[in-house]
Amino acid sequence: MQDLWDRIAGTQPGPDAWLVAAAGVLALLCVLPHRVWRVTRNAVTIAHEGGHGLVALVMGRKLEGIRLHSDTSGLTVSRGRPTGLGMILTAAAGYTAPPLLGLGGAWLLAAHHITLLLWSATVLLVAMLLMIRNAYGVLTVLVAGAAFVLVSWLTGPEVQAAFTYTVVWFLLLGGVRPAFELQAKRRRGGAGDSDADQLARLTGVGAGLWFFLFHVVSLCCLIGGGRWLLGL
Repeated sequence: MQDLWDRIAGTQPGPDAWLVAAAGVLALLCVLPHRVWRVTRNAVTIAHEGGHGLVALVMGRKLEGIRLHSDTSGLTVSRGRPTGLGMILTAAAGYTAPPLLGLGGAWLLAAHHITLLLWSATVLLVAMLLMIRNAYGVLTVLVAGAAFVLVSWLTGPEVQAAFTYTVVWFLLLGGVRPAFELQAKRRRGGAGDSDADQLARLTGVGAGLWFFLFHVVSLCCLIGGGRWLLGL
């Protein structure tokens, strides 16, 4: 057991600069093309809904379940007071979760904890799997979890580094796009019950300011996380 813990918590050699840059380019190619984004956005949805669920539990709410849909939308249902700080933080956690997770991942990679990142992500996905309430959601989380497990157990240090750096770059870059997409959808008259709208009703602060918060968090995480990944 001690050997296993030493393996998980220990440090690994950092990858070459070219691999870090290549991982960033690959992640960008998973975010920018619309057809590719329609598939890869599922990973951002996992982080988004997981953020809602985790904060709901931390704030003492009862998490009823999480659903992930094939159109890359999701729904997290929790019970508790319909107003107050707990509900506000739960609603705000969705769009901020992917970039914040990316920032945390970048911090781990900057400290050369590649294996710890792989195992931490696996544990979070297993915990989320227990709360999934639809078949597509189960399939999506299982595929994501299996990828982390297989990379952790069956590949060498270079492949693990390439995989983790790509995932973290993807969370940082992919965490920027959804809020802009939501704003565009609202301008076309859709998404009237978005997280920003719920927050506006809960706080009396306009939805535009909540979008501003989402953008600030995602862009700051991208800048800060990117600097850590690049060793700047």
